[in-house]
Amino acid sequence: MAEPSRAASASAPRIEGGRFLIVEARFYDAVSAELLAGATRALDAAGASYDLVSVAGALEIPTGLAIAFDAAASAGRPYDGAIALGCVVRGETFHFEIVAGESSRALMDLSVQRKLALGNGILTTETLAQAHERADPARGDKGGDAARAAIGLALLRRRAAGQ
Repeated sequence: MAEPSRAASASAPRIEGGRFLIVEARFYDAVSAELLAGATRALDAAGASYDLVSVAGALEIPTGLAIAFDAAASAGRPYDGAIALGCVVRGETFHFEIVAGESSRALMDLSVQRKLALGNGILTTETLAQAHERADPARGDKGGDAARAAIGLALLRRRAAGQ
């Protein structure tokens, strides 16, 4: 598998007091557990707290995210950002393209419309073995990457707001 070049950094970005929402699809339970381990490790390292919401599959992630974000804002406890975690493995039907494309589109729509600091950690792979390779925190760490993306955007929003 080709890996992007990553700049080495002395320390991960910190977002003290940051509050994040993780919405995970548990359709592939073992892959989801690996993604979650990477995401929570990155959030812990950044000094952030998080809440976890589990949904059935990747198509339910955007709706779960929107419901939880609205509820938190109404309760006066808004989130700084969100991390979407899940996995879609290609099968023998067109269903893969629909689930992968529509979940990604809906997340992009939410993030742009709401100016949401979102890390998209929904894997789209050909095989379950590829999913494990990408999800494992010791190898691909895509859950950690998604959390770091959300942290980076939340920090950008804080800087833009002069905080």
